[in-house]
Amino acid sequence: MSDAPVLELRNVTKTYTVKQGMFGEPKPLTAINDVSLKLGRGEVLGLVGESGCGKSTLAKVLLGLEAPSSGEVLVDGERLDGQDRRKLARRIQPIFQDPYSSLNPRKSIADIVSLPLRVHKVGDAASRDRAVREILDIVGLPARVMNTYPSQMSGGQRQRVAIARALIMKPEIVICDEPTSALDVSVQSQILNLLGDLRQEFGLTYLFISHNLAVVEHLATRVAVMYLGRIVEEASVGELFDTPRHPYSVALLSSVLTPEPGRGVPDTQLGAVFPNPIDPPSGCHFHPRCARAMPHCAQVAPRPLPTPEGHVECHLYDDSRGRAVA
Repeated sequence: MSDAPVLELRNVTKTYTVKQGMFGEPKPLTAINDVSLKLGRGEVLGLVGESGCGKSTLAKVLLGLEAPSSGEVLVDGERLDGQDRRKLARRIQPIFQDPYSSLNPRKSIADIVSLPLRVHKVGDAASRDRAVREILDIVGLPARVMNTYPSQMSGGQRQRVAIARALIMKPEIVICDEPTSALDVSVQSQILNLLGDLRQEFGLTYLFISHNLAVVEHLATRVAVMYLGRIVEEASVGELFDTPRHPYSVALLSSVLTPEPGRGVPDTQLGAVFPNPIDPPSGCHFHPRCARAMPHCAQVAPRPLPTPEGHVECHLYDDSRGRAVA
């Protein structure tokens, strides 16, 4: 894995204007709040957090589907907004959450998988047909499925088709947005193993978005924890799962169900209500749900503090206790 980032976010913010009700005044909703991230070539960065924290918005920004309100996204040091759309699509491809809705039900599997080749005008009909057969074989599907339709396939098979479509242009980076959450547990492991094998075979770089920490632990090399649009902790997989620092990371890890009899449903101490992103709490956004909150947590936003393999945003590790630091 190279130390040079193949994909980088620098102080990226994405704000939407949301109107509440028919007569409500438009208010800003900051889905991504001053996020900086680096993705090294060949690594798997797991992005975790509750629903609504901004993970999917971040994926859209990285794919160029949404423009950031401020900050910049760079691919191999070049700004994403200055690159040709077709050239960018060759380098970055998505795998979406739901294979039931991400595939056109009116198109055959051959048409679906070959679409990127046709859009980019790669090869002739015969060479495209060979490419489709090869990539279907790589993802574990027989050539006979080429003339079938998505409705005739299982969920796992459809996700393999989606993976084949994403990889047929041989991209460098794949944005995986909850690619296994719509699948049965037995099928999830097969898809995860397939993604791991493909990473080794093609030298892929993954951003893997998930709320399932067990999945992230299995596949990722590094983890970023997102809360209300901020990356509150970033660390290697080993460091985060062995010694989580941020109270939110601790709560997420404690929420994982265990097969041990008698343990019951874990209590994360987070409560049932997620904060309103249109009107986020003052200071540290997490302080209303934090069992270790201090008085100044409600007044001063924490700053990023370096850790051995990443950073954490929490006053618990800041000796300044919220005071301005020169």
